[in-house]
Amino acid sequence: LHRYRNCKTYTSDVPCQFLSMAVDKSGEVVCAGSAEPFRVCVWSVQTGKLTDVLTGHEGPVSSLDFHPVRGSLASASWDGTVKVWDLYKSDSTPETFESGADVVCVAFRPDGNQICSGTIRGLLRFWNTEDGSLICEIDGQKDIKGGRKINDRMTADNNASSRYFTSIAYSADGTCLLAGGNSKYVCIYEISQQILLKKFQISFNRSLDGVLDELNSKNDGDRGPIDEEHDSADENNNYTPHLPGAKRADDGSRKSKVEVLTMQVAFSPTGREWSTVSGEGLHVYSLDDDMIFDPMALTEAVTPGAVQSNLRKGKYGMALLMSLHLNEFALVKSVIEDTPYESISAVVRSVGQEHLSHLIQFLSKCMEDSPHVEYYLQWCLELLQTHGLFMEKNRGKYLRSFRALFRVVQSRYVDLKAICDDNKYSLEFLENQANLLLGGQDDK
Repeated sequence: LHRYRNCKTYTSDVPCQFLSMAVDKSGEVVCAGSAEPFRVCVWSVQTGKLTDVLTGHEGPVSSLDFHPVRGSLASASWDGTVKVWDLYKSDSTPETFESGADVVCVAFRPDGNQICSGTIRGLLRFWNTEDGSLICEIDGQKDIKGGRKINDRMTADNNASSRYFTSIAYSADGTCLLAGGNSKYVCIYEISQQILLKKFQISFNRSLDGVLDELNSKNDGDRGPIDEEHDSADENNNYTPHLPGAKRADDGSRKSKVEVLTMQVAFSPTGREWSTVSGEGLHVYSLDDDMIFDPMALTEAVTPGAVQSNLRKGKYGMALLMSLHLNEFALVKSVIEDTPYESISAVVRSVGQEHLSHLIQFLSKCMEDSPHVEYYLQWCLELLQTHGLFMEKNRGKYLRSFRALFRVVQSRYVDLKAICDDNKYSLEFLENQANLLLGGQDDK
C-alpha cells in the first residue's frame, strides 16, 4: 500500500457496474452495490473471494455504510428503501426503512443507534435502529438550493434538479450532520432541534457552472440560453470553415463549463475539522487556529536572536515562550532540546494555557525521529502532572494534539519493545556480567 500497488482485484460472479462501496471497521469485509442487477456483493479482504450476494432491492444501490460496532450493513437504493443487513447471519431477513422517494445517501451515527438517509426530494430522515421508528425529518431543499446553470430552462428558485443531498456524515459526538450535494453549498444541521447551524459556500469561482444565482439576460433567448460558439453549420450559414480541407462548417469542437458540486463530505474523529471534495479539490475547514499566524503577541523584542540570548542566560522558560510566539519548528525544537533535564519541570509550569496545544504538537513532532526518548517522556510526564486536570476539563480543545502525542509515544514504545525482545538474552548476559563484576569488587 505504501507503494500504491494494485494488490488485489475483487470481481463479481456476473458483469456489473458498481455505484457504491464500503469497508467494515475491522478491515476484513468489503462490500459494493451495483447498478444492475440490483444487489450488494460481499468479499473477504484476506482471500479476495466473493462470500455473499445480498439481493432484495428493486433499484440501483446508491450508497453503503457499515455499523460502527456490529457487523450490520446499511444499503440505500433508488427504489426508495434503506435495508439493514446482518452479514454474519445467512438466514436473517433485512430490516427495511421506507422513504417514499429515491434514496441517494445513508450513514450510521457513531454509536450505531441512529441511521440517516437522504432522498432526491431533499429530505433527511432519521431512524432508530433498535425499533425501526422514524425519529424526525429535515427538509433541506431550500438550504441546498444553488445557483442557476447555463443549460437550465428555469430559474434556480423553480429548479428542483439539484435540491438534494448526495453525501452525509455525522459529527464525532453524533449531535450534528454534515450534508453536501450537487450545489455550491454544504450544510451543517443540529439533529435534535432540526435546525440549520451554518451553510458554507465552497467556491466563489464565477467560471464554474452553478455559482451565479442569475445569468446575464442578454444571453437568454425564448428557447433558452444562447451560445454562439455551439452553433452548427445548419444554424449559422455565415460560419466560415477554418480547417484546411474541411468541407463542412462544424469542426466538432464543444465547450462546457465545469459544474460546482460536492462529491463527498466527512468529519474528523475529533469533530474539530470537516472536509469536502469538489471539482476544485479538497476543502478542509477547522475550528482550530493553530495554522494561522497571529502576530498580536509579538513585539520588536521577540526575535530568534532574543531566544538564543535567553538560552545562554539560562532563562529557558522565557526562551520557550518566545519561540512558541514565533511558531517556527526548528527554533522550538532547539529550545526544547537545550533545556536541561532538571529544569523541565520549572519550564513546563511557566507555559500558559493558551500555549499548551502548540507545545504538545511540537513535542509530538520532535519525538517522532529523536533518539532522546526518555528526555521527551519526561516532558510529557511533567505536562500531564502540571496541566492534566485543565486539559481533562477542556478535552475538546486539546483532543487533537493529545492524540497526536499519544500516537507518537505508542509508536516509540512498539519500536523499543521489539528491540528489547530481539536482544533479551544479550541484555540478560550483560546484566549478569555486571553483577559478577560488582560482586567481585565488593569481595575485595
